[in-house]
Amino acid sequence: MAATALTGSRSAPRKPRRRGWDKHTWLYVAVVIAVVLGAVIGLVAPDFAVGLEPLGKAFVGLIKMMIAPIIFCTIVIGVGSIATAATVGKIGGLALAYFMTMSTFALAIGLVVGNLLHPGTGLDMQGAEYTVTGESSSTQDFVLGIIPTTFFSAFTGESVLQVLFIALLAGFALQGLGERATPVMDAIKHLQTLVFRILSMILWLAPLGAFGAIAAVVGKTGIAAIWSLGVLMLGFYITCIVFIVGVLGTLLYAVTRVNIFAVMKYLGREYLLIVGTSSSESALPRLIAKMEHLGVSKPVVGITVPTGYSFNLDGTAIYLTMASLFIAAGMGDPMSLSEQIGLLVFMIIASKGAAGVTGAGLATLAGGLQAYRPELVDGVGVIVGIDRFMSEGRALTNFTGNAVATLLLGSWTKQVDMQRVHRVLRGEAPFDETTLTGDNHGDSDSHARVEADPRFRRR
Repeated sequence: MAATALTGSRSAPRKPRRRGWDKHTWLYVAVVIAVVLGAVIGLVAPDFAVGLEPLGKAFVGLIKMMIAPIIFCTIVIGVGSIATAATVGKIGGLALAYFMTMSTFALAIGLVVGNLLHPGTGLDMQGAEYTVTGESSSTQDFVLGIIPTTFFSAFTGESVLQVLFIALLAGFALQGLGERATPVMDAIKHLQTLVFRILSMILWLAPLGAFGAIAAVVGKTGIAAIWSLGVLMLGFYITCIVFIVGVLGTLLYAVTRVNIFAVMKYLGREYLLIVGTSSSESALPRLIAKMEHLGVSKPVVGITVPTGYSFNLDGTAIYLTMASLFIAAGMGDPMSLSEQIGLLVFMIIASKGAAGVTGAGLATLAGGLQAYRPELVDGVGVIVGIDRFMSEGRALTNFTGNAVATLLLGSWTKQVDMQRVHRVLRGEAPFDETTLTGDNHGDSDSHARVEADPRFRRR
């Protein structure tokens, strides 16, 4: 009887265990709750809410503490990645040129839209008078100020440009060392892992920082603060949509005659995965598999997709520039055109090499402001409150940009089977979700012809 009971208990179907939220989801929910509570307290008890401003400033201070090591590690590793990608020949060089062009274009679009919408105008985000030490009075002073007194003094000072200068020197020096640079690069990668681990620990204080910053701003400004934050988020999402459909879609159709909406439909499952995780990194393996199934050669996919995840960050570029303009306007001191151009150049360089790392975009934003307008860095505390709301838009735009780039690079290098592309997008050659490969349904001969085509051979 016992054996029977035991056997029966073993054969009885067990209900699948319900998976709980992961820690990142809990953090997301905590930030949302903190923003709502901060806004409510700011409206109900404005005087008390203004007194909570030190919470936001303390969080920003922790972020500022990490700027120098983050910029150094990401730039050195990023420069090394450029050298590695460039060694693969035509595909790598063309990919890097395209990525830099599109990132610059996305940054410029963010600046244009930010100047048109003027998000943050009318806010009172400045809680104290700021004094900026070491401000350059001329172009000569500015250039000389980039050179640190010693190699290590750049990391203890307040000039992010000095850290950037040292990082670029180190990166190019490691390129010149060849194989001898491998141990140093490995050490810097380990250091980057430690730095971002510390940053991830700091980000767990984001709900507290967002609560204090939002409460103080709403307490000073009232409902106008909530309205301005809403305008920024809405403007950001509209800009991302226009960029995907208007820029990427037009370019894709002009080069390949492929409809951007057909590609987005084909990548529908990946979009759901990205929305759920707020990171395009989660869909990286699937994007590689799907682009190969679509008809792009393995060399093009293998080079373009991983490199694009570090260098083709269109959504992040739009976010960085629009957020910077929002903070400047909210602090009551908008950026001049020359400052905006300088910020754009800094973001092009500093945003490379830290893709997919939680908090990297926030740290890069703080680093850019610290480099050109140090008095604006405290405004990052307000952005923390809505950063999570915009993370999905950044990730989706970055992901779409890399999918489009893969098709474009395949077309330009003549390493894509366009007939197969159209067949797959029409649903005639479905993607096998169980094995992450394509179910060709008798298309093996066609696939063999594709692999044997000399266009797919590396040049």
